[in-house]
Amino acid sequence: MSELSEVIGRPTGAAKVVVERGPVAKFADAVKNDSPVYQSLEAARAAGFEHVPAPPTYAFSALQYWGRFPEDQPPDPTGGINPMMEVIGTLMAEGGMVLHGEQEFEYHKPIQVGDVLTSEGRVVDCYSKESKGRTMTFLVVEDVYRDEAGEPVLTSRMNLIHRA
Repeated sequence: MSELSEVIGRPTGAAKVVVERGPVAKFADAVKNDSPVYQSLEAARAAGFEHVPAPPTYAFSALQYWGRFPEDQPPDPTGGINPMMEVIGTLMAEGGMVLHGEQEFEYHKPIQVGDVLTSEGRVVDCYSKESKGRTMTFLVVEDVYRDEAGEPVLTSRMNLIHRA
């Protein structure tokens, strides 16, 4: 990549996911969250939810995979070249280390069982800094998840760092 700024604005992917009750309950168990709102519709409604909600950290990993059915997926907006791998893959080929530097979630409303969400990702920033004689390259990606009405439900921002 000749200029890191060339990847800013490029898409990183698109997906459609269905939030399912079984995976939500199992995820809550896996992260040791024993709140009944993740297991019981009655408890969820008593807590003010319309349906069983997903735990806040569900979006970090589970939302990426569970409920993502191949036949429902939108076309790949990357043209087969994901800018994340274009930048980080090229840097890794030269050595160094990659760190997951930061993850931020902005919830516009709760994710709940039964939601059908579409997501679109894009690179929002890419830059380098010098630190203690090493070059650190930062790649910031944002994914926006929307409900069936097109309203935002979640905005996720991730920062990958390559240190040469």
